[in-house]
Amino acid sequence: MNIRLMEERDQDSMIELWLRGSEQAHHFIPMEYWSSKQSEMRNVYLPMSESYVLEIDGHIRGFISIVGSYLAALFIDPEYQSQGYGRKLLDHIKSRQERLELKVYKANEQAVQFYSRHGFKVQQEMLDPDTRQPEYLMEWTKSK
Repeated sequence: MNIRLMEERDQDSMIELWLRGSEQAHHFIPMEYWSSKQSEMRNVYLPMSESYVLEIDGHIRGFISIVGSYLAALFIDPEYQSQGYGRKLLDHIKSRQERLELKVYKANEQAVQFYSRHGFKVQQEMLDPDTRQPEYLMEWTKSK
């Protein structure tokens, strides 16, 4: 297992992983929504973020993206979930940050529980203007 900074050649694998992960984790949102966002992922979101990939045997099995202190994405290949890889990516970012915030859909209970276990606290509940789904704003602050 290796965690490294994303390279441009990683984008196709990351977008494929993001799409599969979004379909699995966000089953309450039509798949067409996620499919329609692939271009934005490639041309806007990935280029503006600092992203790290998790490689296993030369294949990307997860990634994490931040923009400043905002945790924009954390995706693990569904076949590799619940094996500690999400925690490893999160710890990699936490070691470089004093504070992180993120938004997570309320209906994505597995993710809400994951972030709660790793020290994130719900700060606010709101509605995602794109999907009209309730989401939480969560925050983590490094202990002094």
